[in-house]
This record gives sequence, structure tokens and C-alpha cells, in this order.
Amino acid sequence: MSDVKIAFDGQSLITPHSIAATVFSTSTTVTDKELTEARAETALHLRMAEQQFEQETPVGQIMLRLLTGLHGVRSRYSPKVWEQLIPLVQRHAIARHFHEDPFTRWSFEKPRGYSGDAGLLDFIYGHPSVQPMLDAASPMGKEVHAFTSQSPACVAVRERRDLLAQFVDDVASSRGGEAEILTIASGHLREGSMSQALKDKAIKRWLALDQDPLSVGAVASEFAGTAVESVNGSVRTVLTRAQTLGTFDFVYAAGLYDYLADEVAIKLSQRCLQMLKPNGTFLFANFSEEVPDDGYMETFMNWALLLRSEEDMWRIMRAATEGLDVECSLRFGQNRNIVYGIIRKLS
Repeated sequence: MSDVKIAFDGQSLITPHSIAATVFSTSTTVTDKELTEARAETALHLRMAEQQFEQETPVGQIMLRLLTGLHGVRSRYSPKVWEQLIPLVQRHAIARHFHEDPFTRWSFEKPRGYSGDAGLLDFIYGHPSVQPMLDAASPMGKEVHAFTSQSPACVAVRERRDLLAQFVDDVASSRGGEAEILTIASGHLREGSMSQALKDKAIKRWLALDQDPLSVGAVASEFAGTAVESVNGSVRTVLTRAQTLGTFDFVYAAGLYDYLADEVAIKLSQRCLQMLKPNGTFLFANFSEEVPDDGYMETFMNWALLLRSEEDMWRIMRAATEGLDVECSLRFGQNRNIVYGIIRKLS
């Protein structure tokens, strides 16, 4: 563990500071000319959106244009330049409109202290638990949410939930009711509610591990009496072997790697592979570099993510599996906003 150069915060590696430090870590020199151009371009996008709000342009139209503009700026300039643009966007007067959307506001304020928490995902899933907040939103908030809830990233996350449930069911079917599953950073384990194998009691053990006590309690309550065991644990406890978890037919981490630097992602993948039974499968998912919502997410939602390319994913898999008898594959979700690394242990 001495070569992992990231400080632990006592619960996990997922802190806003550590994520931002990794996302924007670069030695690129920022010139005054580049920064001035980027600020001017961003200010123009914000001013045009402000004028459209004043003219009562349909909110969806405003947001589509602004998201496209922010994505373009983020793509054209270096991470160091974009980092300096984020506060400019967040302080702009139009932010108040977007924060009337409970989903956007929840992400920005981080009531659980970290990004991408289970409560935020419940907005994406349209779970009944968030409906009172949506009902109480202003007309503007409802219009903004109508757009954000159907954004490409949200569509991809809902598809991810469905794919995970299918993976679980496929593994359960192949193991004849003896399947053991580990979910790392399980959140509220919403894919569990969609698993037919869980409903049919065709799973021997499903360990849902999360560092957030609120999520652990929610899973324990919702899945009481099933094969699901809810356990408090984090990236740190997994890497340091602080808990005896056992071995599994399927291990996955679907909403975690977006926040882990490569060296930690590799170490965690290696540890997950060690916990696999022969012919077991490990899956990790990451938002891809093709997410068009990234500018909005990192500014108005204050949701920084480590977006990864196909090659980034392969680099993690190659490093994690060196010398092992495995079969690696990679796939994108339907809209290519999420990419999946899949490793099957052959012996």
C-alpha cells in the first residue's frame, strides 16, 4: 500500500477536494491569452442564456444550448483553464434558476458531504422517495428537472442499473442458486429491486458494501429477509483488508471509479480479482469522455468526475491483471456515456 499516494479521509477516498485535485491535476501552463479567451467565451454563453430567460424562451431550449456551449468550452481548453472557469459559472445570476431543480441543488449542496450519493441517484431513477421534493419545486424547478432528468448522463445511469440487474441474474442462473455477489459502493442498491433472481431467492449471498451509514441502513431495511447483507465499508477497508468479506462469483463497482485516481483504481481492481472465485467476473463502470453534460455537471451541479476513455479503461485492466489468467473485455452503454470494464477469472 505504500505506493498509493492518496490520503484517506477516515471513511473513503471520495471527497470533493480529492476528486477535484485529481480531475484538474496537470502540469500544463496556462497563458493569459488562453484564459482571457476562455473567460470571454464562457461569459458569452452565460449572457445569452440570461437573455433567453428574460425573454421567457422555453427552458429546455435554453438548457440544451447552454449545455452544448459549456461542453464545447470544457473540451477546447485545458483542465487548468476549465478549473478557473467553474467558479465564474457557479457565481453567475442564472445559477439560481437551475438550483430551483431539487436534483441540481442536491448535487451542488451535497447534503451527505460527497458527490454522487445514493440520494442523488434516486433523483435519476425517479424513485418515490424524492417525489415530495419534486412536487414542492417551483414551476421553474420543474421545467429544469424535466430537462436534467432526461439528459444523456441520466439516461445512461438508468441503463446501468438495468444492466447490473441483468448481470446479477445471469450469474445467479449459471450458479444454480449458489451465487455469491459483492457490490462495492452499493448506494441504495436499486438494481436489487430489479433482480428477478433475488425475487426468486436464487442467490445465496449478496453483500452490499457502502461507506455511507444512511445507505447501509436503507439497504438493510428495504432488503430485510432476502439474501442481501448490508455492510458498512469503504475503499479503504477493502484495500487494507480490514474486513473479512469472503469470495464471490460476481464483484462489481458501478458508481465508484468515476472518483478514483488510476493508482487507486488499479489497486482496488487487483483486490477485487483476489476475491473472485474461479470463473468469477469483476465489473467496473465509469462515465466516459463522451458525456455531453459534463460542463453543466461540473459547474451548476458541482459534480466533478474522472471521465475515462476506452484506452484509460484498458490501462487499468492491463495493470490490474498483469500475470493473471483472465479474459478482459470492454463495452459501452447504448449512448456511450458510460463504459464498462469486464474481467473474467479463468482459474
